[in-house]
Amino acid sequence: MRTVILRRSLVALFAAAVTFGAITQAQAETLRIGYQKYGTLVLLRAKGTLEKRLAEQNVQVQWTEFPGGPQLLEGLNVGSIDFGVTGETPPVFAQAAGADLLYVAYEPPAPTSEAILVPKDSPITSVKDLKGKKVVLNKGSNVHYLLVRALEDAGLKYSDIQTVFLPPADARAAFERGSVDAWVIWDPYQAAAEQQLQARTLRDGTGIVDNHQFYLATKPYAEKHPQVIQTLVEEVRAVGEWSKANPDEVTQQVAPLLGLSPDITRTAVKRQGYGALFISPDVVAAQQKIADTFYQLKLIPKPLSIKDVIWTPPAKVATAQ
Repeated sequence: MRTVILRRSLVALFAAAVTFGAITQAQAETLRIGYQKYGTLVLLRAKGTLEKRLAEQNVQVQWTEFPGGPQLLEGLNVGSIDFGVTGETPPVFAQAAGADLLYVAYEPPAPTSEAILVPKDSPITSVKDLKGKKVVLNKGSNVHYLLVRALEDAGLKYSDIQTVFLPPADARAAFERGSVDAWVIWDPYQAAAEQQLQARTLRDGTGIVDNHQFYLATKPYAEKHPQVIQTLVEEVRAVGEWSKANPDEVTQQVAPLLGLSPDITRTAVKRQGYGALFISPDVVAAQQKIADTFYQLKLIPKPLSIKDVIWTPPAKVATAQ
């Protein structure tokens, strides 16, 4: 009798251990998302709808903020996050550095949400006036390509200016104390500088860059969890559509998260592109042009093939967009 009871106890303990292990494993499945102080991911985090949907797949969400796209993609490269959003240029630098990433989706163009700024009392009135001047920017960020194209459009070479590479907070400090002549930056930092410092826009992206925002994932994660990526893009798209229809509500939600006034936040919100789509051939071609440009300028060490790092969504998802 004691033997039977002991066996039953051991079976029960084993079953409990297996159940506990399964629960722990399910709870430990975490999607790690990198975001910046702008964009649809900020809104998605605030709404909480992604967490609710992914809970059904036993997936938790962990959010990590980064100061810029290059830093975020370094997080992807070293495996500290699984998914994130950046501008056009950071993925090019990351791919050139050997990062194992895939382009998942993109937002429509937002050329006015990045710009070359100068102080309000600066004698500089055109991009041509930047020749020989110090221009600060976050190296490898989306605005790096804006600067290249703006100089080219003005008949200048990239080597005609002095570049100073700093992340946004340090770049603003340098801009405020007058140690640089111009600052190339994106929203909401751009909107904040315009309103708080009365910085003047020398040139935004209109007519020279698309300023797409790209959603990227590590290749291993995207290939292992296609349904999670599908859910992510669906939720990003839904939040984007809601945002276009409700800019004032978006402003109320996002301003406290950014630590900015409603006026500054509203400006950034309205300049943003909304409505995530899976990567199209036209977008691949545009991104390839950026990669080729940076290779020609010797800013990246080798030529790249963008089409080789595009995630292919499940057929039913691709046809649904």
